[in-house]
Amino acid sequence: MVLEPVGRRRGPLVAAAVAAVLGLGLVTACAPGSDNDKPASKAPGAVSTDVAKAGDVTLTVWDQEVQGGQRKQIEALNARFQTTYPNVKIKRVSRSFTDLQKTLRLALSGDDPPDVVQANQGYAVMGQAVKGGLLLPLDSYDRVYGWKKRYPKGLLDLNSVSADGKSIGGGNLYGVSLNGEIVGIYYNKDKLAKIGIQPPKTWAEFEQALGTAKGKGELPLAFGNLEKLPAMQLYGIVQDQTAGKQAVRDLIFGKSGAWTDQPNVQAAQKLSDWAKQGYLTKDANAIKWDDTPVNFAKGQGVFMVGGTWWAADLKDKLGDKAGFMLPPPAQAGGPPVTMGGESLPFAITAKSEHPDVAAAYINFITSPQAMDVSVETGNLPALAPPSKQPDGAVMKEIAAAWAELSKSDGITPYIDYATPNLADTFGGPLQRLIAGKATPQQALGDAQKDYAEFLKKK
Repeated sequence: MVLEPVGRRRGPLVAAAVAAVLGLGLVTACAPGSDNDKPASKAPGAVSTDVAKAGDVTLTVWDQEVQGGQRKQIEALNARFQTTYPNVKIKRVSRSFTDLQKTLRLALSGDDPPDVVQANQGYAVMGQAVKGGLLLPLDSYDRVYGWKKRYPKGLLDLNSVSADGKSIGGGNLYGVSLNGEIVGIYYNKDKLAKIGIQPPKTWAEFEQALGTAKGKGELPLAFGNLEKLPAMQLYGIVQDQTAGKQAVRDLIFGKSGAWTDQPNVQAAQKLSDWAKQGYLTKDANAIKWDDTPVNFAKGQGVFMVGGTWWAADLKDKLGDKAGFMLPPPAQAGGPPVTMGGESLPFAITAKSEHPDVAAAYINFITSPQAMDVSVETGNLPALAPPSKQPDGAVMKEIAAAWAELSKSDGITPYIDYATPNLADTFGGPLQRLIAGKATPQQALGDAQKDYAEFLKKK
């Protein structure tokens, strides 16, 4: 089976915030498989943390850290690791998120797989890889390096899967993440000033701002959706407003609700309306996701919905002209809500010839010192950095937004967690919805069909 991309995960998140999301219950996946050939976690006594004694090692690492700030971050950490352990050479293979997830399964099952990979959370990638015995459980390494003491349980649960790959949010640990993520709304401060409005304080004001921008000849929302995934994130932040965070959580984790429930259809109707009103980039389904922030930085769009993984690039290109805010609540000053989590975790492949060195590498690039590097390179660290503070207006706004979300328990999970195939069964219909070729009821009906079939196989 070829793995398809699920969502882009590019955060300090209070344990209660994520734990509240994951505490809704585990969902069972549908893929069969035998446990007889699954890799077993080493006994703690068999783990070696002495990298120098490993001899000359070439460690092959596949990552998707291709954006400016993320690229600078991983390059800096790799250089520091190789300086600390000169016997290790890192052979880095960087791919876009979509390309990495499409090629990962084949690479993991081949005769010469990489040692360390970034495997996306959820059923379609990490769950399937664990079910196929392609990733190494990290529990024995955790007992040596103490990741569970360093990270809140909620963050580690995002990277945990049952040994059979059927349940996410618990079980064995299969990866460790460096950065945090939230999906919010970027805005061009100069353009807001030009059209005479302030950053919206309520959701109604945000929609009014879109109309004002359009009426004054500006593109309201920069948006590229060639890969289908951006529409799922745009839909998700609207769904948070129409359905509410608890209903979204219950739906995604299989506790209650249906995609065809009225608030979810209402969110799809909103996307359809925005497209018809010209609020989205023309021919958005033909524009690459990674081109969206590039176009936005060139002046195309007053607003742009996107994750914090784009912040460093926008800071470099727009400086203090770039602003960031959480999707505004219904009432000014109310608790915000939006989707988020943490970046793609670094995992060890089951066939790695150097698992101990790979584990030492993962520990190094997720250490407290690495959190300082995350801040220095314009990223949002998963844990509080020991000494560094964000620089620049947009990075400070993101840090404040993260703290606010943590305080209000405002994180909802990425909606692609709901089933292994939702990126296709809902992402495709959303493309058609935006193009005016599907109704909200049709788009949500396709998602519900996949969802119902998945739940039946629990």
